[in-house]
Amino acid sequence: MILRLDWNPALLIVGTSFVGFKLLNRAVEHHLPVPESATRNRWKWRNICTSLAHSVVTGIWAVLCFYFQPQMAEDLIATHSAFSHALVSVSIGYFINDFVDMLCNQKLQNSWELLFHHSVVITCFGISVMLYSYVGFAVVALLVEINSVFLHLRQILLMINLRQSTLFRVNSIINLGTYVVFRINTLAWMTRWLVLNRDNVPLVTYTIGSVGMAIMTLMNIVLFYRLLRSDFLKSSREIKR
Repeated sequence: MILRLDWNPALLIVGTSFVGFKLLNRAVEHHLPVPESATRNRWKWRNICTSLAHSVVTGIWAVLCFYFQPQMAEDLIATHSAFSHALVSVSIGYFINDFVDMLCNQKLQNSWELLFHHSVVITCFGISVMLYSYVGFAVVALLVEINSVFLHLRQILLMINLRQSTLFRVNSIINLGTYVVFRINTLAWMTRWLVLNRDNVPLVTYTIGSVGMAIMTLMNIVLFYRLLRSDFLKSSREIKR
C-alpha cells in the first residue's frame, strides 16, 4: 500500500483538535464551578469533563458517519468520506492532548494503563489517517465513545458524592448495557472482521491491528469486571449485610 503525501490537511485537523481540547480543558478549569467534593483533585475533574465532551461529540459523529455514508459499513478499508476522515483526525488530537495531560499531571503508576491505551489508539488511528485507508474501521472503533459518555458520567457522579443516588444507579445500568453493546460486541465484531479479511490486509497492518485488538479486548474485559464488581456485586453484598 502506498502512503499518500497529501495528508497535510489531516495534520492541520489533528493540531487544531489538540489545541481545541487544550483550550476546553483550560475553560473548564477557569469557568466551570468545581464541586467542593472534587476540590482535592481539580485536575481529574477538568480532565473527565474534557473527556466527556470528546465522547459526546465523537460518539454522535461516528453514528452520523455511517448514517450519511452507509456503504462505508460494507467496505471498511477503502470507502470513507472527508467527514469520517476528519473524525478520526479530531480523535487523534484529543488522545494526544489527553496523553500529555496525564503524563504531566498524574503519577505513572496511576495512569500507565490509559497511557498505554492511548498509545495504541494514536498509532492505529495515525496509520489510518496517513494511509487514507481503514478509516471505516477506525470509525467503528469510535462507536465505543457512546459508552464512554456514561463511563465519564459515572466518574463525575462519584466525584460529587452521588453514589447512592437513583441517578447513579440508572447510569450504572445504562453504562453496563452500552459497555456490552458498544465496547465488547464492537471489539468482537472488529476482531472477526480482521480475521475474515486477512487476505485483503497487508501483513504489517494486520499484525498491528491484531495486537491492538487483543490489547483492547483484554483491557475492556478487566474494566468490565471492575465496573460489575464495584457497582453491582459490591452493592449486593452491602444489602445482604
